[in-house]
Amino acid sequence: MTKKIAAITMARNDEFFLSRWVKYYGHELGQKNLYIILDGTDQTPPKNAKGANIIKMPHTDMNRAAGDKYRIGQVSDLAAKLFKKYDIVIGCDCDEFLIVDPKTKKSLSQYLAESKYRTTVSGLGLDIGQDINHEKKLDQKKPMLAQRGRALLSTRYTKPVVLFRPARWGSGFHSVHGANFHIDKNLYLLHFGAVDMEMLLTKAIKRGPDWVNHLRRRGNGTINLVTKKCAHGEIYIKIARGIQRIFRPIYALDKPGMLGIKWVVKIPSRFKKTGV
Repeated sequence: MTKKIAAITMARNDEFFLSRWVKYYGHELGQKNLYIILDGTDQTPPKNAKGANIIKMPHTDMNRAAGDKYRIGQVSDLAAKLFKKYDIVIGCDCDEFLIVDPKTKKSLSQYLAESKYRTTVSGLGLDIGQDINHEKKLDQKKPMLAQRGRALLSTRYTKPVVLFRPARWGSGFHSVHGANFHIDKNLYLLHFGAVDMEMLLTKAIKRGPDWVNHLRRRGNGTINLVTKKCAHGEIYIKIARGIQRIFRPIYALDKPGMLGIKWVVKIPSRFKKTGV
């Protein structure tokens, strides 16, 4: 079954992750099916984005909530337009990678084309973090999963990033308005925002001394947890998926719940086959 699939992201000052996003989704879907919204006319697309669709928008300073709402509105509007020629649209941040479990022996495009969901589907969220005690600074020339072995099972990144028909995402892709939540048994959304402490510190320096002091004083939540907590085996991933399918926070019934449980798990070694 052949279906046309597009992927959208929006980025600002994030060349490292954006180039990785282009490499991964370009390989999975084809470079011409990538749509990158650059937040700022001063932004330069990564060198490997040749053939991708680049859209530059003027940057406007906003508080976080307003900025998130504005950005997701732009992405949702673009997705609606793309459904005129695509069957499926993926939308995510540039440090997020939707993978299909290699045990299926199917590509992401093949797996999604065979899916039967009506509106949307999510992969289980794995928040990848650096184990400070055992993992070195990230070598940016090598695949990230080859250098990191632990992740926090996070409802925050169990996002409905795949649309099968026009719909509107909530801020940060955390929900889809008016649609039920489905977590697929073979899909995972890998988030790499906490993949390296030095990278976080570099970003904090650019944002100002308050951010640096906060990071040095409290550290990063994901990195702290993957460093200090025991890492469980894959059965915990299966259990977490079951919990998130059943439970919803009373304040957000369109999002998955985890009952406050924070499990750290070993990333299945076969995931390295994805090349992320």
